[in-house]
Amino acid sequence: MTRFLILYRADDSTAEQTASIDPEAGAESMSAWMDWAARAGDAIVDLGMPTQTVAGGSLGSHIGGYSIMQSESLASLLALFEEHPHRASGGDIEVLEMQPIPGL
Repeated sequence: MTRFLILYRADDSTAEQTASIDPEAGAESMSAWMDWAARAGDAIVDLGMPTQTVAGGSLGSHIGGYSIMQSESLASLLALFEEHPHRASGGDIEVLEMQPIPGL
């Protein structure tokens, strides 16, 4: 089973997003994420959490969070993201395949 690092990217930083969201919208967003996680099931190794850049980084979109997932194929993994709540809110999802460390 292959593992993947999922990066949730957005134009605004996590701090900017959370500063402008009201509690009801926040609860609805979290509910959509939990519904998605239930559908993804055992493909989720670590649901992850929001992130905030504090040093380094580059210009462009912000990495607002991550997940670690596993799947037998990239196609079946990508199918899980077709109706992901992060995309519904205008964000982008980057998928990186985790590679073995050479020599270990």
